[in-house]
Amino acid sequence: MGHAARGWRSALAAVSAVVLVGVLAAVSAWVRLGPVARGTVWAEDGGLFLRERLALGPLASLFHPYAGYLHLVPRLVVDLALLFPVADYALVVSATSCLLAGAVCAAVFVLARDVVPSWPLRLVLAVVPVALPTAPWEVSGNAANLHTFALFLAPWVLAHRSRTWWGAGALGVVTVLVLATEAQAVLFLPLLVLAWLPAPASAPVPGPRGGRRFLALPVTVAAVVAATAQVVTAFATPRASAPGHPAASDVVAGWLLQTVGGLWDADLGAVAGAVVDHGWWVLAVPSALVSVVVLLGCAVALRTGRGRAAVVALALALGAAVVWTAALLANRSADGRWSQVAPAALLTATPSRYAAAAGMLLTAAVVVAAAVLVDRVVTPGGSGRRVAVRASRPGGAAHLVGAAVGWCMVAVLVTTWVVNAPGSAQRSTGPEWQPQFRDAVATCRADPTAVLDIRTQPWGAAVPCTLVLRDG
Repeated sequence: MGHAARGWRSALAAVSAVVLVGVLAAVSAWVRLGPVARGTVWAEDGGLFLRERLALGPLASLFHPYAGYLHLVPRLVVDLALLFPVADYALVVSATSCLLAGAVCAAVFVLARDVVPSWPLRLVLAVVPVALPTAPWEVSGNAANLHTFALFLAPWVLAHRSRTWWGAGALGVVTVLVLATEAQAVLFLPLLVLAWLPAPASAPVPGPRGGRRFLALPVTVAAVVAATAQVVTAFATPRASAPGHPAASDVVAGWLLQTVGGLWDADLGAVAGAVVDHGWWVLAVPSALVSVVVLLGCAVALRTGRGRAAVVALALALGAAVVWTAALLANRSADGRWSQVAPAALLTATPSRYAAAAGMLLTAAVVVAAAVLVDRVVTPGGSGRRVAVRASRPGGAAHLVGAAVGWCMVAVLVTTWVVNAPGSAQRSTGPEWQPQFRDAVATCRADPTAVLDIRTQPWGAAVPCTLVLRDG
């Protein structure tokens, strides 16, 4: 009886911790936006997504392609927001998007357990999407950029080894939501191999041995179906944006300024100022250090039998580079020609949403590598099981040096997050959505067939009076 009670208390504590991580992450995302940005509708949220939802209906619009791929979760957010008074549309979209960002953080905290056993380091990993210095500028708190958070979640969903059929089924649903929202998540499909490997010895899987072998099947089927839908959509749907032809020097310079520079400072103008004053080495050196830490973490992980951590860290780092390069190749407007522009133009640089996605993945790779360096593996006598313990315990100079490097990287990341709080949002200057509806009821009663022109950032929204009069 006492053992059962302890089990329930342990399970309750674990669930409470996950919920707390999600709530605090969501609150952080909400606070970092600021009140004006929270009340301002961004881009497609008030444009194409809203327009197509009104024209096609709640079901037909869900899988309607846009820009060459599917956007399932953003369209679901728009559906939800329209259940509330239209005057509250901006706040509902912002709140829901922040809650979903918190849910991503909570999910990573759970799914990364096999890769990052230490819960404090796993917490640092989990909050990367809401703590990244440049996140509030464009990608946080709106439905249009929820695909960025889906991309961050994708490797953890695909690499995770489920313990129960209930968990496998739930993860299959999450997989559909992730891959039907972000086409680039297909980059991480090879990580499904990790899901089919046996669970670590430190986390045995309950149930009959025969059935355990197929626990990865729901996620695999869901991933293949959703990825196929995205690929077919990409080939069948023309893209409006012109493809880019960036010079290799611009890809590298943009990576240094936008992705690496954005890890430490949201004010890219200040980062560019340092480049103008001292040269590109001020970013090349930190970039090299990041690469060394990731490679060192991978090497240590392989040497100590933690192949899963090595594969995930390398996949995250390579994924960041591929996502950044692909963005410049697919979108001419994304190429800032950073290696060629005049210094005055470089000083006006602002965070890129494509760099935010790459920055999240790169930061995650650094945290995973740091966790490997901080924890060392020992084999207790006679057990045969390899267990990760803190490297601060006696373990030789190499372990202590690795731990110092790992902790330094984590400390630098957390410090930059604190320094860059709360952040700056591109829509922090408005126009706010709700005040534009003060006289809407009277206007619509005078002409129920009218369509209101509501200003958003950076475009506008056409809101039919039928929505306004529906709310009284």
